[in-house]
Amino acid sequence: MLGRSLASVNTVPYRYAVANVRTPRSAWVDAALRALAAGGPDAVRVEALAVSLGVSKGGFYWHFTDRQALLDEMLDSWEKAMVDDVIARVESQPADARAKVQLLFDLAPSADFAVELALRDWSRRDKEVGRRLRRVDNRRLEWLRSLFGQFCADENDVEARSLLAYTLLIGSYFIAAQHGNKTRAHMLQLAVDRLLSESWD
Repeated sequence: MLGRSLASVNTVPYRYAVANVRTPRSAWVDAALRALAAGGPDAVRVEALAVSLGVSKGGFYWHFTDRQALLDEMLDSWEKAMVDDVIARVESQPADARAKVQLLFDLAPSADFAVELALRDWSRRDKEVGRRLRRVDNRRLEWLRSLFGQFCADENDVEARSLLAYTLLIGSYFIAAQHGNKTRAHMLQLAVDRLLSESWD
């Protein structure tokens, strides 16, 4: 009788039960990115993140040795989402280079650049973050060169178009200017049309 009673008790090892309810590693990273976007790097604190997730901060140390480990993974996650995943999505389309550049600009309005703005501000005070952003900028520009190079023969033309395209993509989020009776989206498309034209003459 006692044996049957014990058999009905949940005997799953404690370590496995804890693993099933533990806050996922990705949840901490996502919370860190939200905190960074809202308040800069100083807002990325273990205690505050735990509160936002509704858990104790002890759960943090199941996944990360310290705050710096979280910051490193946060930057890795952001770079993957904003570089690797974007390139993969655009390159997966059966389109020519011009259409891929256009698709990149079409996708831009749906991207959340709040984290990027916070990172660029942070990079002025942190050399490691500055190094990371330089790598991201170089990777993005190299990809743009590969696209423009498919329909521009002149090396200087490729470089100029790539730089202008990247400046449009990133810089438009810093600019609050108005454009008369034209919308920002309309003016951006006019600029893209010129970038994709055969000649600038």
